[in-house]
Amino acid sequence: MCHQRPHAHGNEPTPPGTDGDAMTSEWDKMLAGELYDPLAPELVQARERARDLCQDLNATRERDQDRRRTILCELLGSGGDSVQVQPPFYCDYGSNIHLGTNVYFNFNCVVLDVCEVRVGDFTLFGPAVQIYTATHPMDAQLRRTQESGRPITIGRDVWVGGGAIICPGVTIGDETVIGAGSVVTRNVPDGVFAAGNPCRVIRPIGDGERG
Repeated sequence: MCHQRPHAHGNEPTPPGTDGDAMTSEWDKMLAGELYDPLAPELVQARERARDLCQDLNATRERDQDRRRTILCELLGSGGDSVQVQPPFYCDYGSNIHLGTNVYFNFNCVVLDVCEVRVGDFTLFGPAVQIYTATHPMDAQLRRTQESGRPITIGRDVWVGGGAIICPGVTIGDETVIGAGSVVTRNVPDGVFAAGNPCRVIRPIGDGERG
């Protein structure tokens, strides 16, 4: 079982190894989707922590399941006690990733969690799925020093096909299937098959549909 970490700002988890009070400015701006300085020392430290834990995870062997579970519980904001991850796996902070029960990540998935990523129970991610909450200003001068992000929500019993990219601010509904290689730039409703670049709804999924 994972142990719940203390919270620094309301419901947001404090990145382990950092001072919650010191994080108030840039950390809160980041989670709120405002422009923030990604080189703030506290954010750099939190990313270094996540990189180190991902490196530890990715170095494990299949027989090291207990070690993997310990690392995932430390890395993720919630859901580390039941998620199944096939290394390699990469993320920015980890603490902003909140998973339901029995989520599955196949090989080589990336989650840029500068804002919260919330995933429902029994959702499956194919290999090389990319989840990007991070974005950058269009203005080139501002882009040199500032970043921002938008949260992503993915429902329960979703299947995201291999190589799909989920862009900032997207919500995907329950029991939906996203086709392999799709680029999801806008919200997708419950219970549909959606695919393409940009991703669009192809058809509803029927009750008990197979294959």
